[in-house]
Amino acid sequence: MNWLTNFVRPKIRALVGNDVPEHLWEKCQKCEQMVFRKELSANFYVCPNCDHHMKISLGDRISMLFDEGEFVKIPYYQCTLDPLKFKDTKKYSERLKAARESCRENDAAIVGHGSISGQKIAAVLFSFDFMGGSMGMNVGEAIIAGAEYAVAKGYPFLVIPCSGGARMQEGTFSLMQMPRTVAAVNKVKEADLPYIVLLTNPTTGGVSASFAMLGDIHIAEPGALIAFTGPRVIEGTIHEKLPDGFQLSEYLMSHGMVDMVVHRKQLKETIAKILKILIHKN
Repeated sequence: MNWLTNFVRPKIRALVGNDVPEHLWEKCQKCEQMVFRKELSANFYVCPNCDHHMKISLGDRISMLFDEGEFVKIPYYQCTLDPLKFKDTKKYSERLKAARESCRENDAAIVGHGSISGQKIAAVLFSFDFMGGSMGMNVGEAIIAGAEYAVAKGYPFLVIPCSGGARMQEGTFSLMQMPRTVAAVNKVKEADLPYIVLLTNPTTGGVSASFAMLGDIHIAEPGALIAFTGPRVIEGTIHEKLPDGFQLSEYLMSHGMVDMVVHRKQLKETIAKILKILIHKN
């Protein structure tokens, strides 16, 4: 509960009655200012007060990047669910079922193809809402399917990770997706096709330690956490204070690990220009 819920909303309801839509505004996690959702949507979910880039849904990401908002999903191999019969406070199979019902996707990544400023491209997009965008066997299969489709069609390959890392409920099976996805993107490189990675907040763990940091070009959204292990874990291990902005996209660019940090409004234009250069189009 916050001041908006406890004070502002009751005042509004007292003035206009109970016909006030829910979720009319959203609180920025950085500056804590309240922003109307319509304004946020029109601004690509970037806070107009502090320019903080908020998390964005798969649908909004597709509409923002692909021509006419069209992205054609392609089917890929679906692995056995819950191979370890894992259970903590809840069965892994139940967590999967709940995530699928909530996100209306089979897993944390979707694979397909579309056009960016007229250039055909194969792509894999992650959804953080699906178990933190964690990489299990099906996500590994999505990367492989996207890479194979890119090679078969001669398309550039774009991956947009948003993930907390490997999915621990699948144990070694999830960790094996690291070498498998590396091998997949290497096939794209061997075919002399562009491989571009758009790093979003967060890109961590086994995802950052595999395919996410092997792009020909690494683009990052402003303020994105890009790391293997989070700063709190590192500080707790070495018992030292880390530099300001450590592991954020701007810090990584200044140290040569990211090629460019691009505002969300300019992403489509930037990716289109890079594609034209890499595939030698005027």
